[in-house]
Amino acid sequence: MPEYQVLIAGAGPTGLVMANILGSFGIATLLVEANASTVSEPRAVSIDDESLRTMQYLGLIDKVRAQIVPGYGSYYHSAAGACFARVLPDIMDYGFPRRSAFRQPLLEAQLREGLGRFPCVHTRFRTRVTHLRDAGDSVSIDLRSDEGVLETVRARYVAACDGARSGIREALKIPMGGSTYEQRWLIVDLAGSTDRFRHTRVYCDPARPALALPGPHGTRRYEFMLQPGESPEDLLVESRVRSLMARHSAEDAGLEITRKVVYQFHARIAARWRAGNIFLAGDAAHLTPPFAGQGMNSGVRDAHNLAWKLALALRGELGEGVLDTYESERKPHAWSLIQMAVTMGRVMMPVSAIYAFATQWGLRALSLYPPARDYVMQMKYKPKPRFDDGLIVHGVGAQLCGRMFPQPMVETEDSRLVPLDEMLGGGFSMVELEEPGVVPQALGAARLPVRRVRVIGRDERFVADAAVLAGAVRVRDASGALERALRASGVRAVVLRPDRYVAAGIALAAGPQEADRALEAIVRLSERKPAVAGPPAAAELVVTPWQAGRS
Repeated sequence: MPEYQVLIAGAGPTGLVMANILGSFGIATLLVEANASTVSEPRAVSIDDESLRTMQYLGLIDKVRAQIVPGYGSYYHSAAGACFARVLPDIMDYGFPRRSAFRQPLLEAQLREGLGRFPCVHTRFRTRVTHLRDAGDSVSIDLRSDEGVLETVRARYVAACDGARSGIREALKIPMGGSTYEQRWLIVDLAGSTDRFRHTRVYCDPARPALALPGPHGTRRYEFMLQPGESPEDLLVESRVRSLMARHSAEDAGLEITRKVVYQFHARIAARWRAGNIFLAGDAAHLTPPFAGQGMNSGVRDAHNLAWKLALALRGELGEGVLDTYESERKPHAWSLIQMAVTMGRVMMPVSAIYAFATQWGLRALSLYPPARDYVMQMKYKPKPRFDDGLIVHGVGAQLCGRMFPQPMVETEDSRLVPLDEMLGGGFSMVELEEPGVVPQALGAARLPVRRVRVIGRDERFVADAAVLAGAVRVRDASGALERALRASGVRAVVLRPDRYVAAGIALAAGPQEADRALEAIVRLSERKPAVAGPPAAAELVVTPWQAGRS
């Protein structure tokens, strides 16, 4: 029986990101996908700063960035056509624009190509999971190819990234909570657009809510809400589709239509994200309304959070208890983004002219007060990723612990300006202020390997006689952002996890052994016994009738 450390079901963005991260850690991984290839039709169209930071972590950011429209915003229009609100975020806390337009087929192809770097990652397309048997110490998985070839493999863990209709989730009998909304939307994808306007137009018209989104390479997407009594078949007629677009743009109404489909949106989340050695991720774990563009991005966050924890647990660098922090960290943030999308939908889909008038004038009034205006303009309403529970050592640096660390530009000793993450490596890292005249302390025999990055001030220069620790790298804080962030939280150093969240802070006046104690505390947290026992031995799951293999 072939053996793997992790089997991933589903080669959508979630599964592909997870496979790339596991591959970078040398984890023997099998990625199975029911379809013949990655997607060819456009699906998700918005990629955010956190997901781009993950692409940077994967070493694929240059390829991905070459195929996106970076930093687009949204203009909100009333039924009369007047623009009553603009969302144009230009802050880049994590090193990338808050929102960029992309094409999912291109991204998936890039992620699949990236797997070629890792001999430990195997892929099987046209292959379905049919049975899972969790014996407690491993899972045996029955696979069936499109040609009817049957095979059984074994894996220590399984990641179910098999989409909204996850066969694995259904086999586990894990319910989905939340709501499915009655509103249906017509999606129309176009090619050949020459419109130079680079932002989304949102038409908040009670008679027909709609939006038009720009994409790379002259692509464009329209979305129209169906009204009560309208059938999908009626609106999918090409002449009807073109007449809807003509209300907003005569040019767009004449473009090539590459895809048109009607869908219903959901705001739902799985009751549990883990059952024994099986984990849910992406659409298998949560379904998000499209209004915030966070569906795929939430799946990428899942993949990054879970993959490095699986890798370090399998390598013995952390205890298996770290896997229990996946759901406790990701589920609250995923739900907060679902709620944000629902709220945004209320603005985009006014139920009446009176409601639309009140909402639009409310937003106009907010624009008169600069803090409120910036709250909307800079997308500060988007819940920032923060973990209150999980692999976090609380007590020192409360402003930073559990948060994603900022990524400013730093200067290297050979005078290159690079994003901070380029210096951090793929595992745990420690970012610390280097103080003139203070001899740096070497770390002790902590069990957790860590890369050490020492930061000199913005107004300082590298000097040849500075005390340099073996294996440490030194950078200059080119913008002053790192020193501000650390000192504001009362720390001289932070321990960063592979997903760039702050796991622990080290106080400004800490003694020489404080860093060792912080690293040991992280390891001890990962060794906590799970709160809930695993499944009974030889628990068998029959995966039917889905396993579409997508997330």
